[in-house]
Amino acid sequence: MKGVNRQKLFKELPLHLMLIPPVILVLIFSYGPMLGIVIAFQDFVPANGWFNSPWIGLDNFTYVLEFPDVKQILWNTFLIAILKIAAGIVCPILLALSLNEIKKTLFKRGFQTIVYLPHFMSWVLLAGILIDILSPSGGIINNILKSLNMQPIYFLGEGTWFRAVLIVSNVWKEVGFDTIVYLAAILSIDRTQYESAVLDGAGYARQLWHITLPGIRGIIVLLMLLNIGSILNAGFDQIFNLYSPQVYESADILDTFVYRIGMEEMQYGVATAVGLFKSIVSFVLITFSYYLAYKVVNYRIF
Repeated sequence: MKGVNRQKLFKELPLHLMLIPPVILVLIFSYGPMLGIVIAFQDFVPANGWFNSPWIGLDNFTYVLEFPDVKQILWNTFLIAILKIAAGIVCPILLALSLNEIKKTLFKRGFQTIVYLPHFMSWVLLAGILIDILSPSGGIINNILKSLNMQPIYFLGEGTWFRAVLIVSNVWKEVGFDTIVYLAAILSIDRTQYESAVLDGAGYARQLWHITLPGIRGIIVLLMLLNIGSILNAGFDQIFNLYSPQVYESADILDTFVYRIGMEEMQYGVATAVGLFKSIVSFVLITFSYYLAYKVVNYRIF
């Protein structure tokens, strides 16, 4: 038995050696920076470094909890994330159902490519496009409103409109990628079920309700549960490139708050404390979401 194990180890040795470089990179760039967590418990001064900065215990966390806008920031984070998750489930399902009904393969693939393309674009580029489109003075949307004798809307300067822009633009960017997942799930449904339904006189609505939706229910539930772990990630790149002080009250989230208080106000200890709090909560939520995914749809990583 030992000889067999040694032979297997010798045979797989090159594969194990190939893992050494990526493991080293993960240790350096993913685990090494975690030493900076100590900053959350210090009155950190970059010139003094970790070892000479005064230790203040939980004062940074107390400061954050007593911060006047912290409740609003948490509310914005949860609300924007939940709205994005909901829209990110409903819209791709509707689009996948629509694409499934298209019979011309060339048109179907072309449309898929068009809606999938924004997924590969950065928010820096997309934000520039949105700013031009939604400009209150020369944007195409407001030009249309003016032609209808309506007042222009400052989409990126009014809190309620800004949230709507976040949700719609996020759907625009990601709907194509998520649609592929749901479309693959729809195509995996046994076609004989539809043939039997047609013979029984079932129309499109009944086929949709009794065959298609139950057939993709597992993937819907799985993606919904896995999204629980990212509920504190409301989209830093998107919001940072679009927002302004006028919409802080309705659009400021944990990530943008950490950026401002850490990079602009140079309160590194407070910013690290907020980041550590978010990481701990996200870890708990991710663990819980994977547990639910395993219990509900028997999802396993290994």
